[in-house]
Order: sequence, then structure tokens, then C-alpha cells
Amino acid sequence: MREAVIVEAVRTPVGRRGGGLSQIHPVDLSAHVLTELAGRTGVDPGQVEDVVWGCVTTIGEQSSNLGRWAALAAGWPESVPGTTLDRACGSSQQAIAFAAAGVMSGQYDLVVAGGVESMSRVPMGSTRTSGHGQARGPRIADRYPGEEFSQGVSAEMIARKWGLSRTQLDEHGLASHARAAAARDEGRFAGQIVPVGDVRHDEGIRTGGSVETMAGLKTPFDPDGVVTAGNSSQISDGAAAVMITTAERAAELGLRPLVRFHSFAVTGVDPVLMLTGPIPATEKVLARSGLTLDEIGTYEVNEAFASVTMAWLAETGADPARLNPDGGAIALGHPLGCSGARLTTTLAHRMVAEGTRYGLQAICEAGGMANAMIVELCDAA
Repeated sequence: MREAVIVEAVRTPVGRRGGGLSQIHPVDLSAHVLTELAGRTGVDPGQVEDVVWGCVTTIGEQSSNLGRWAALAAGWPESVPGTTLDRACGSSQQAIAFAAAGVMSGQYDLVVAGGVESMSRVPMGSTRTSGHGQARGPRIADRYPGEEFSQGVSAEMIARKWGLSRTQLDEHGLASHARAAAARDEGRFAGQIVPVGDVRHDEGIRTGGSVETMAGLKTPFDPDGVVTAGNSSQISDGAAAVMITTAERAAELGLRPLVRFHSFAVTGVDPVLMLTGPIPATEKVLARSGLTLDEIGTYEVNEAFASVTMAWLAETGADPARLNPDGGAIALGHPLGCSGARLTTTLAHRMVAEGTRYGLQAICEAGGMANAMIVELCDAA
């Protein structure tokens, strides 16, 4: 099996719903990061053998094969194909895993993977239909009678199961904003973000909040619940992309790899409780890697809701200081099809900057699934 490496990883700033990226077509937003990848690496786009792209809400302006159209919109040769996949919130992380597997197996020598979501232009859930069994089929409705497949409801269920209070969740959300603001102010995002017009920074980061001010927010999923907009990920717009090749091809191209792919795992869990998947996915990827969690220097676990990452911490015993050290999706936002690649981009750049040998990322997915991945710093001993 060949070794697959990431030679560059970039992302747009994450835009708030209705914000600075909302007027940009998702194909053009995707093309923006593809153009930057080619420019930074100096790679002739004609050498790219595929564009593997993630997107969740494939309707309206996101209904076409965005991977193919993004390559053409970037001005890449017509010979460059593209495909688009949906594994819910982990779509672009799955795109990266598929692309890396293609390189490792010899099906690709050079491939680009990533994803996009314009939640301002294509609202979450707009692909669903109403009526008994319409969204998933009558057999699912029969297997889970009366159940609501709602991520917000799931987040409330997780909070109850792990005994997480409103104050704990709010404090977790505030900490996410504080870490993201520090990363922005200290320039830690500068190497990964590709400005889009006047939008140069992530738009969702807030400062100056308090538990007292957050206490006034409503709990939309349960009148007596604990999940609010303040301790949940933001609805956002954005795109991210990575270039993957072999170590040998990188040397031929004069490129210095950032990280190598070490291990992958994907798993399924109860589709009603839904968002607990990162826990068994982490266990599975660690078992495959032969590593322990203590050997992992940093973890990027998608902060869909504070209850998700707090339950992950409780079950894994992970060091909270290593979790999302540059902030999570509560502060940065969660453009669904982009988020997995955004995690990879943030993780890879931080590992290079800090000299961290191993990094882990995991992401929960609607339908009760999760992706996990471990990467290793290429300059590590």
C-alpha cells in the first residue's frame, strides 16, 4: 500500500448565514479554493486526476455535480473530472478518505478533495419531503415508529444521558469563541484561509459574551431543555479543499508534504440518538492505528453541539486542552459539506505550526454515523 500525503490545504473564511459569502454561488465558492490550491502548489491543474467533493443539501443551486462544475469554474482543463458525495455532515471528510484511499491503492497519483455548503442559498432540510415515510421510505418509518430524526432533539437527549447542564454547555460554547478569537488574533488561521473579496476572517466569532447573557437564549428543541443557539454550531457558508498525492510524487513536484494519512474509520450508531458516533469511531480508528489517545497531540472533533463534544470528552477521557484548540463549529460555524475538510485544514496547519506528531479528527453525521481519521506529521521522527 502506498503512502498518501496532503501537500496543501486551504479554506475560505466561514461566512455567517446571510453574510459576506451568501451572494456567491457554491460552484464559484468551490472554484475559489481550487484556484488557490493550484496557485500555492504550482501544480498544473491538468495533472489532477479527480475532484472528490462533499455537499449535503443537493437541491437548487447545489443540485448538480459540484465537483465537476467547480473544476470547470476554476478554469481547469475539461479533462479533469469531478464527483460529489453526501455522507451528511461528514461529506467532505469522507471525500478526503475516498481520495486518500485512491492514492494509497494506486488508482490516483494526484487528486483534490474537499467540499462546500452555502446554507444561506440552500437552507438545511430543503431536500426533505413530508408525509409518512416520504423522506426515508415507509420501512424506516415502520422500524422507528413515532421517532423524530432531529439533530437538535438528539443533542438534548445526549445532554440528558450524560447529565450535562445548561451552564456547562454555555461555558463550553463561550470557550469555543474565546479559542477561535485567540487563533484569529494571533494569526493562526492566516496560512489556511483564502480571503473571498472583503471577507478575510471567519464571521461567526464573537467576544464579550457571558453565561449570564447566554442564559436568555431560548431552547427551541425542548421548552425545558438546555440546547440553544449559543451552545450549538452556526448555520454557515464555506468551502475547503486539500491536495493529496504520494510522497514520491510530492518530491518530484518540489512540494513539502504537511501530513500523511495514518488510519481511517467509519461507524454507525442509533439514528435517533444519532450524534454519539464520534465516540465509537474514535475507539475504532485508535484500534486500527495501534495508538492510544494520549499519543494524539490534538483532536478536531466537530462541535455540532456542545453536548456532542462534551460527551466525547467524558467517554474517551481525552485531554480537554487538546480538543479544538483553535475553536470549534460553535464559534467558527458549520457549513455542512465543507466542515470535514475545514477540520482537516485546521488540523494539518496546526500540526505543522506546533510540530505535533499525531492528530485525530472525528465528525458526527445525521442518520447516526461518524467518520474518524488520524494523520501524522510528515517531518515527525
